[in-house]
Amino acid sequence: MKNTEIKSLTTEELKERIATESENWNKMKFAHDISPIENPTKIRETRKLVARLKTELRAKELGK
Repeated sequence: MKNTEIKSLTTEELKERIATESENWNKMKFAHDISPIENPTKIRETRKLVARLKTELRAKELGK
């Protein structure tokens, strides 16, 4: 998801995406701990996506 797409989301959509992506991230981490997944860089990409979503949500809350 690109930053322009993230900026176009509403606060409710951001909250939903954060919840969904965080759940996916936790599932991937758990699966990787049990047995290595094919593409471990996907874990890092998902973590960074969650961080970008949280950053944009916070900026919207502050009115920037």
